[in-house]
Amino acid sequence: MIEKNIRKIPVNFLDTTQAEQELTLLAKEIELHDKLYYNENSPIISDADYDMLRIRNSKLEEKFSNLKLDNSPSSKIGAPPSKGFERISHAQPMLSLANAFSLQDVNNFISRIRRFLGIYEDIPVPIIGEPKIDGLSASITYKNGDLVVGATRGDGNIGENVTQNIMTISDIPKRLLGSNIPQMVEIRGEVFMKISEFHKLNQNRETDGSKVFVNTRNAASGALRQIDPEMTAKRQLNFFAYGYGKTTSPLPTYYNEFLDNLKDWGFQTNPLSKRCENIQDTKKLYDKICETRNTLDYDIDGVVYKVNNVRWQERLGAAGREPRWAIAWKFPAIQATTIVKKIIIQVGRTGTLTPVAILKPVHVGGATVTRANLHNEDEILRKDIREGDTVLIQRAGDVIPQIVSVVKEHRSNTSNKYSFPTTCPECGNAAIKLETEAARRCIGDLVCPAQVIEHLKHFVSRGALDIDGLGDKQIRAFWENGRLKKPSDIFKLEKLDKDAKIPLFQQNGWGQKSASNLFETINQSRNVTLEKFIFSLGIRHIGQATARLLSRKYQTLQTLTQAMVLSRPYKGEYWDELENIDGIGPIVARSIVDFFAQSDNYNEIQSLALELNIEPLVVINNESPLSGKTIVFTGVLKQMTRVEAKARAESLDARVSGSISKKTDYLITGNNAGSKIQKARSLGITILDENEWMNLIL
Repeated sequence: MIEKNIRKIPVNFLDTTQAEQELTLLAKEIELHDKLYYNENSPIISDADYDMLRIRNSKLEEKFSNLKLDNSPSSKIGAPPSKGFERISHAQPMLSLANAFSLQDVNNFISRIRRFLGIYEDIPVPIIGEPKIDGLSASITYKNGDLVVGATRGDGNIGENVTQNIMTISDIPKRLLGSNIPQMVEIRGEVFMKISEFHKLNQNRETDGSKVFVNTRNAASGALRQIDPEMTAKRQLNFFAYGYGKTTSPLPTYYNEFLDNLKDWGFQTNPLSKRCENIQDTKKLYDKICETRNTLDYDIDGVVYKVNNVRWQERLGAAGREPRWAIAWKFPAIQATTIVKKIIIQVGRTGTLTPVAILKPVHVGGATVTRANLHNEDEILRKDIREGDTVLIQRAGDVIPQIVSVVKEHRSNTSNKYSFPTTCPECGNAAIKLETEAARRCIGDLVCPAQVIEHLKHFVSRGALDIDGLGDKQIRAFWENGRLKKPSDIFKLEKLDKDAKIPLFQQNGWGQKSASNLFETINQSRNVTLEKFIFSLGIRHIGQATARLLSRKYQTLQTLTQAMVLSRPYKGEYWDELENIDGIGPIVARSIVDFFAQSDNYNEIQSLALELNIEPLVVINNESPLSGKTIVFTGVLKQMTRVEAKARAESLDARVSGSISKKTDYLITGNNAGSKIQKARSLGITILDENEWMNLIL
C-alpha cells in the first residue's frame, strides 16, 4: 500500500523514497478533490484542508525538486472541464496561487522576488493586497469593446464556455465603457454569491424539498454552470474583476492603475484593495480584513498580495501552476481533540513501514477526520503517542492532518508505550532501520506482497503506463492467481486468458465488455514515451521530473541502458555526465545505476522493451531557438539574476547543466567567469556573453 501515513512527517525529515511516495499520493488526492470541487460542486473536504494538501505538495517539490511529477498538482489548475459545456482554450493559462499562512511566509515571498529580480533591500517592492473571494474564477473576453466569450477556469488551460450564463451577471458589462479600450482584452475575476442571497436560496430550496448548498462557493459554481441561462439569472450572482489574460494593447505599468481601468470600463473591483509599501503594511491590511470579514456580504478565505509593478510581474512569470508575483495569505485552520483508537502499520512500495493513527471520528474545519499520519517510530516516541490517548489534531501547515500533541492529563494509568514492530506485517520478514534513514524498511523486496502489488500499481498509474481498469482490486486478484508477478506479465494477460479454462469475462466481477476493455487498454498502453517508461520502473528517488531529465539527456532506452551500465564504476565520462545533469546529484545517480546493475531489473527492462514501443521525449517548443539545447551559465549576470536566467532558459525548452561537457551547446558568461571558459574553448563550445544571450532569448 502507498504509505499514506508519511504525511505525518514534516517535510524536512522525509527521505527521498518517502517523498516520492507522498508526491504520488498527493497527486491522486488533489486530482480527486479538484474533480469534486470544480466539476461536481460537491467537495468532501474544507477549503483549508485542500489548501494544506497543496502546501504539502509544494514544500515537497521545493525540497525534492528532482522528484516533481509531470502530472504534479503544482502544474495543474482546477480540473478538466465537464462534458456538459463546449470546451474552450484559454489564450494564456489561468493560474492558481501559492499560499501563505503567516507574516513570515509573505516576507519570504517578497524576498524571493528580490532574489529573482536582483532587487536590493533599499529598493521598495510595492504590493497590492485584496481579499481572496471564495467563488469561481472566470474569464471574459472582449473584442472591440463587446463581450464575446465567457469561460470557467477549468484545468487552467481549457475551460467551459459559459458565455450565455456570464451575460446574466449584472456586474459584468456587456460592452466596455470609457476610453483606452484594447481591440481585444481578456478580463479575469471571481464569480460569487452574496451571503444574503445564499441564505434566501437555501430557504427556498428547503421549502421545495431540494438539497441545500453547503456554502456560497458551491452555490455560485452550480449557478454559473447551469445549462439553462435563465436558471443562472435566478441565482443572483456577482463578479469582482481583478486580473487580465491576453490583450492587444499594453497594460498600465502598475497594477493599481489597471484596477482603475477596470472601474472605468464598468467592472466592480473590491473596495478593500490597498497598496502596501512594506511588510508591515501587508500585516496591517491582513488584520483589517480579518476584523471586517464577518461584516462582509460575501465569503473570503484570505488576502491576496500581488506585485504592483506589471513589468516585474511579466519578468517573474510563473513556476508551474503559480505566478511568482502573487501569493494568498490564508486564514488559519481549526484544531480539535479526539482519541487514538489504535495504531496500524502500512507497508509501501519500497518496503517502508509507516504508522497510522486510527482516530475516533472528529469534525475539523468542515471535514471529518478519521486517521492521522504518524511518520515513523521516532515521531511516535518523540510525542509519546499511545493507543487510547486523547490528542490535539489540526489540519494546517506542513502536515495534514497532524497530531499536535497528546493531552496527557486524560491518559489512562494502564496506558502502555507503543512498541514499533521489527518484522513486516505483510510478509513476516525482518524490518530494519539504517542509521542513515528515519524509516524502518522490510527486507522482503519482491517476496513481500505489499511491495510487489504497490510496484505493479505504480507501473500502471497515470504518470506511468496509465492502464485504466487495473486498480488495486484487479492487480491483487491477478497476483493471487499467479498471472501477474512482474510488469511485463501485464502484456501477456490476454494470451493467457485465451488459453484459460475459465476466461476472464466469466469470472466474478468481470463481463465481456469489461474484460475486452481491459485488454484493449493494455494494448493501447504499449506506445509509451521514454520518460513515462523510466518513471514506471519505480526506481528509488526517481520521480517524473527526474525521469524527464533522463529521457531528454539519453533520448532512447538503448542509450540510457548503455550509459547506466558504463557508469557502474561510479566514475568516468558516463558517470560524470549523469551526476552533472542539473537536478541529479550523486545519491540519485547511484540509485539509477544500481537499479540497472541488478540482473532481475535489467532482464525485466529487456522483457518490457520487447512488449512496448518506447518513444523518445517529444519536444514541445519547436519554435524556440534553445529547444533541446544544453546550456551552462558562469559568472555574474547584470541584466537578470542566475535564477531568472535559468527559468527563462527552461521556459524555452533548454536544458540547464552545472558543468561543461562535449554535449554542451552554449556557455553563457557574465562578469568574473571562471575556468569553464577555457574548457568550453577546448571543446569547441559556443560561448555567448550576456548581451548575446539576451539577443538570443528576446
